Amino acid sequence: MGRIRNSGGYRDLRSFQTSTIIYDATYWFCDRFVDSRSRTVDQMVQAARSGRQNIAEGSRAGAVSSQTELRLVNVARASLEELLLDYEDYLRQRRRMQWAKDTPEAIQVRQVARQNQSGWANLSDFQRADLYKPWLESEDPFIRANALICLIHQTNYLLDQQILALEKQFVEGGGYTEQLASERIKHRAGNRSDQSDPTNPTDSSEFPPCPQCGGLLVLRTIWTGPKNGQQFLGCSSYPNCKGAREL
Repeated sequence: MGRIRNSGGYRDLRSFQTSTIIYDATYWFCDRFVDSRSRTVDQMVQAARSGRQNIAEGSRAGAVSSQTELRLVNVARASLEELLLDYEDYLRQRRRMQWAKDTPEAIQVRQVARQNQSGWANLSDFQRADLYKPWLESEDPFIRANALICLIHQTNYLLDQQILALEKQFVEGGGYTEQLASERIKHRAGNRSDQSDPTNPTDSSEFPPCPQCGGLLVLRTIWTGPKNGQQFLGCSSYPNCKGAREL
């Protein structure tokens, strides 16, 4: 039997790939243009690192916990939002304009990913970063800051879409605990089916009927109290019928 839920694969995520560029470029930016004695250096570099690392950690955690994956991706999103504010502060405090999204400079940065979309997945981290070299290695710190703001906005958009997809997946498919219990029930049902007597009409691999109304029982999860996370069989007619059986 393979793993119930796939995990990892974060290196193929566009959000992770772009956050890697942001992390490296932030390190170079702070090393070149921010006073090394300032706490801002550590804060910006750590925020950039947190954005990248939490995407990876969340992807791995998804094997056993949808909620943990969602939480970590949200942490990544929040970290990049913090970094975005730092770059905006850098420009504002030096009385330099931030590029509007419809300015030619901002459009050029955004178009890099679109123009290289077909071959993006086959590029190395170095090659992807080189695509932004005219901006991220500029001698003008304000060009670098503005370009990084554009990249952060793009990554935050990707993370927002990722969070929506994870939430939908959790609502429709349940969490790991529910899926694990479902697989266990299928396994047990399969064993009963293998050992069943086809001449015996009472031998069935289906869930037993509801003890109260005789209707269909479905798998449910307890979300509160001392039994939080445990599975049971509850009547599909709930709340009209509250019949239940233990697994």
